[in-house]
Amino acid sequence: MKKIGVASAFMYPEPERLVFGKKTLCYLEKDMGRYLSQEGAMPILIPDLEDDELSEFISEMDGFVFQGGTDIAPETYGEEPIENGKWKGDPIRDVHELKIMEYAVKHDKPVFGICRGFQLMNVYFGGTLYQDINTQLPNSIVHRDAELYDQLNHEIEIGSSSILGELYGKENVLSVNSVHHQGVKELGENLDILATSKEDQIIEAFKWNQCDAGKVMGVQWHPEFFHNSKEPVIDANSIYRLFLDFC
Repeated sequence: MKKIGVASAFMYPEPERLVFGKKTLCYLEKDMGRYLSQEGAMPILIPDLEDDELSEFISEMDGFVFQGGTDIAPETYGEEPIENGKWKGDPIRDVHELKIMEYAVKHDKPVFGICRGFQLMNVYFGGTLYQDINTQLPNSIVHRDAELYDQLNHEIEIGSSSILGELYGKENVLSVNSVHHQGVKELGENLDILATSKEDQIIEAFKWNQCDAGKVMGVQWHPEFFHNSKEPVIDANSIYRLFLDFC
């Protein structure tokens, strides 16, 4: 069984929270756990460990997934916060995930980044982010709606000769969900764009071009939520199987 290391999402102490209100929680969202458990894979949550323990722990993994969640902190990619620091992000989680990403790249491990994980990958490779798409790109479409949440969809464009073109080139509808307010601004080094939003050209997927196509790849959408979609979307499992093939 393939062991897939999943970088933890963090929930920090909140005194008003009735359960573990004074503690920091490391967690995995339920749909993500079910999505990653397909095809004979075993998702393993990577806790927040000291460096030597972390290295030993992740050395047992066959591949790595970076899940969604809170924003990347602006200081992580060398920018000042906008809007009076409205989108502070999670610098502690950033540091934790960048250590895992560093290990994965140095040890030639497969990586699949989803939403925040996709953005984290871009930052790792030297890119930057829009801290809020609709603030910094006022002519863009809405990429996040709190009420619609994972029911908000839009179409994407993919290169027919790319790895995503091979996976989805024959599909009639190239639509994905959209649950993000941040996005890729400056693309990281050695990253090739695989998909963009059809209406405003926001980058929706990329791969790292220093390894086999698709071995290190990220998407802005949430494939783990596709089973909830009321409208047609691309197949969620194809891209995960591609990742697992490298593991």
